Amino acid sequence: MPGTITPAADFNAEKDCQELRNAMKGLGTNEAKIINVLGNRSRDQRLEIVVKFKTMYGKDLIAELKSELSANFLRLCKCMLLSIPQFLAKELKRAMKGSGTDERALVEILVGLDNKGIMEVKRAYKATFEADLEREIVSETSGDFKRLALSLLQGHRDESETVDKEVAKEDAMELFNAGINRFGTDESKFNSILCSRSYRHLKMVFAEYKLVAGEDIEKSIRSEMSGELELGFISIVKRIKNTPTYFAEELYKSMKGLGTDDDQLVRILVWRSEIDMVEIKGAFQSLYGKSLHDFIKEDTSGDFRSLLLTIVK
Repeated sequence: MPGTITPAADFNAEKDCQELRNAMKGLGTNEAKIINVLGNRSRDQRLEIVVKFKTMYGKDLIAELKSELSANFLRLCKCMLLSIPQFLAKELKRAMKGSGTDERALVEILVGLDNKGIMEVKRAYKATFEADLEREIVSETSGDFKRLALSLLQGHRDESETVDKEVAKEDAMELFNAGINRFGTDESKFNSILCSRSYRHLKMVFAEYKLVAGEDIEKSIRSEMSGELELGFISIVKRIKNTPTYFAEELYKSMKGLGTDDDQLVRILVWRSEIDMVEIKGAFQSLYGKSLHDFIKEDTSGDFRSLLLTIVK
């Protein structure tokens, strides 16, 4: 699945470092030059620039940007100069900082990663914060949602491509009997199936569930659960059904109504820019009859907007 940011063909780390240095030299900052470099280089190229900048000038590029930029534009630039595991580790820390936990951010990251990605983020979290991610999530969450988060955090989902229709039928029936076909809900059954089975298998389970229950599994989850647990299970289902559509809907939520959830907007755009942003843009257009580019243009401003628009192209 293509991203909107691809490696620059004529990449020259030394030249880019000189460009960034000149953009921050003397009075005032040339934000356009910074946007042009960061928004048109792949992540690997940007990470190479970070190392090269320190080698050439004996200064940390992120620290230099901190002294020149501010607010959302600075945050976005800093995020673009981290590896994906480092970036998502910092996003998880942000989600658990202060009073209250941003469950939407936790869920979005945990359901958006494959097993390898989860393990990389756990290692990055340990290296960055000298703390165990699992322990921190345990202390910040509770009840059934804690069990859901911990299940996802194990990074042990079946990732095989084989699907057994009979097993899918059995799983569909188990979900039916654990939810709308009984008084009360057996959340642990939903947890065990939705957090451990492969995506390909679960797509078949959802199809079989509709035949058994006479309704989509999303509708059943909404009627049986509430709060962060509902959010968690619905996110898993949406991610499995169609990943670009899931992220397009999350981007829309970050910008609809009064105010913008800049953290979520930045997180999705930076994370998915080289993975599936082309498909996300297509899904957004189909869902809302308006381009993601135009939505961002109307909802943000200044250099922050310019760099976001360079990312989505």
